[in-house]
Amino acid sequence: MVKVKDAGTYGDPAKYDPTFRGPIKNRSCTDIICCFLFMVFIIGYMIVGIVAWIYGDPRQVIYPRNSSGMYCDFGQNKGKPYLLYFDLLKCIVGTNVMASALNGMQCPTTQICVASCPENFTWITPMFGKPNEVFNQMFCQPQINLSTTTMSVQDIAKEELCPPFTIPSRPFFNRCFPKSNLVYPLEFTTNNIMDNATKENITGAFNAIVKSFDFQHVGKKIFQDFALSWYWIAVALGIAMLVSFLFLILLRFIAGILVWVLIIGLLGVLAYGIYHCYKEYDTLKKEGQSIKDIQITTNLTVLIQVQETWLAFLIILAVVEGMLLLILLFLRKRIVIAIALIKEASKAIGQMMSALFYPLITFVLLIICVAYWGMTALYLATSGEPLFRLTTLNSSAPNCSDIDGNQTCDPITFNITAYACKEVRCIFYKYNTDGLYQRNLFNLQIYNIFGFLWCINFVIALGQCVLAGAFASYYWAFNKPKDIPCFPVAGAFMRTLSRYHTGSLAFGALILTIVQMIRMVLEYLDHKVKDSHNAFARFLMCCLKCCFWCLEKFIKFLNRNAYIMIAVYGKNFCTSAKNAFSLLMRNILRVVILDKVTDLLLFFGKLLVVGGVGVLAFFFFSGRIPIDDDKFKNPTLNYYWIPILTVVLGSYMIAQGFFSVYNMCVDTLFLCFLEDLERNDGSEQKPYYMPKSLMSILNKNNKLPKS
Repeated sequence: MVKVKDAGTYGDPAKYDPTFRGPIKNRSCTDIICCFLFMVFIIGYMIVGIVAWIYGDPRQVIYPRNSSGMYCDFGQNKGKPYLLYFDLLKCIVGTNVMASALNGMQCPTTQICVASCPENFTWITPMFGKPNEVFNQMFCQPQINLSTTTMSVQDIAKEELCPPFTIPSRPFFNRCFPKSNLVYPLEFTTNNIMDNATKENITGAFNAIVKSFDFQHVGKKIFQDFALSWYWIAVALGIAMLVSFLFLILLRFIAGILVWVLIIGLLGVLAYGIYHCYKEYDTLKKEGQSIKDIQITTNLTVLIQVQETWLAFLIILAVVEGMLLLILLFLRKRIVIAIALIKEASKAIGQMMSALFYPLITFVLLIICVAYWGMTALYLATSGEPLFRLTTLNSSAPNCSDIDGNQTCDPITFNITAYACKEVRCIFYKYNTDGLYQRNLFNLQIYNIFGFLWCINFVIALGQCVLAGAFASYYWAFNKPKDIPCFPVAGAFMRTLSRYHTGSLAFGALILTIVQMIRMVLEYLDHKVKDSHNAFARFLMCCLKCCFWCLEKFIKFLNRNAYIMIAVYGKNFCTSAKNAFSLLMRNILRVVILDKVTDLLLFFGKLLVVGGVGVLAFFFFSGRIPIDDDKFKNPTLNYYWIPILTVVLGSYMIAQGFFSVYNMCVDTLFLCFLEDLERNDGSEQKPYYMPKSLMSILNKNNKLPKS
């Protein structure tokens, strides 16, 4: 039995129960109030999504509007998907270029929807000619007919019924922007009717726009690279999945060897570090390089050239090396127990291979949560009707001083001939914020974020509890694999979600969500006060962020073990968390050793999968592994690092999915192992459920029945 010096401090050890045979089957619903609260919250979350869907209009983000507030490629603008700015110079002078591009109505110039962007240079010359000879009808406003109008070319241009000039353009975000590397005709802007349209102004303005949107070409090249390399990316991710699977299988046979190799390798690296620091210290000591000979500085290059720095490094590494050697000397038996549990976890996964595919369910549920949050946030952000007001392009123009800039207008019925000021325009300035719904859009966004975090944490909790129930049924099967229930993963899922423990999972997820929301508020406040000269405020903010970061990590650890106890005993969250914490504290040394050994092993596994597949992808996509076959030759890429980063990120996600199952299995078997030691003593009435490998390490055995 486990000897505990002060067991009462962390509760009494678990007592023998002759009816206990693994995960309890006769359960009752737990944390019903929190389950009801979670269901009400989800219903409210759905209502928020529906209301946002009714009032929101994501076309505001995707499609541009013309000066009349009409969407391009919709209604009367069907077949005209692109927005043409009559005078982009006014966009640059009056507003931010990027804001103008992403919101087609913030630029104080006329905008119309066109079927295609201009392909040629056109401009008004001193010899105006007839309107239908100077302008292109497809780039003019629909209310003017160039063939029948009696207006002069100059009046048409000044009232912005037609663009005074056009530039060869291409669509970007459905807006017409000038092509890069244009060669401007010498005659362009010479004696132009526009006062500020000198060649230098237009060239500089358009170059600024091109530079602002230079990532257009980068984006096209990236998509092109994906189109050429998607097959090989899929192959690399398949290799990552295969390597992850094989690594978990091999742990069953080489876990002990691998752990000791990693530990000895770590000790060897530290030993070499000590040797290197001593050599550097000895060399600098002989040369007389001391910290006394330099002034106080924060320059690391200077500090690294003095003997005291290397002496400090040597002492630190020596202390760490000594601590690790002492740990190995006094806790070697607990390391052996951790290795045995890791091997047993491999056997458990081998008996229930379906557990390796459960992360796919978690992944799909997470994708649904992210998609719902993103769509709800988008619809909320685009809620409200657009409002327009009068503005003047030139307030010093004749008859323009009396224009009230706060006067609202309707772009559909707006008629410039009704105003004496010919520089007046009706443009968009904001979305309507009047009304109960519009005034609470910010609060609804907060509700959306809170719901997103709660749902994400609930889905992760569900996966942990389901896997814990499946692996607990493996441990508490006395005769393995005969006593393992059929479909353990499916059975654990039904017990957890469909019937009993939705409230407990929601309770644990809610606590974690509240802490995460507080951290987000602290990050926001830190962003606001980062430029403050108040040192105490910055120090206090740093302390709060650090404390809540530690609190979040602790709650995640406690929740994880609480879900294991819920899966086994079916009690409520608080009781399960208390029992799990007490059990772990009664065996704190074993907890620390197992946690660190498992982390070391899984880190090596992730490094093997991600690093190995990433290096292979680098050599292949960079052409260092040439393939001469015409069907399977190396793709010619613009940026070969794009598929490499994709492969590395995808490999990490795959490895994380596989190893999260393995980590959950180890944690579950460990808690069950501790309970087994406290409940049973190896007698005929109270036999151990642990495997024989663990019994031999602990010098324990089960007494055979007399028969």
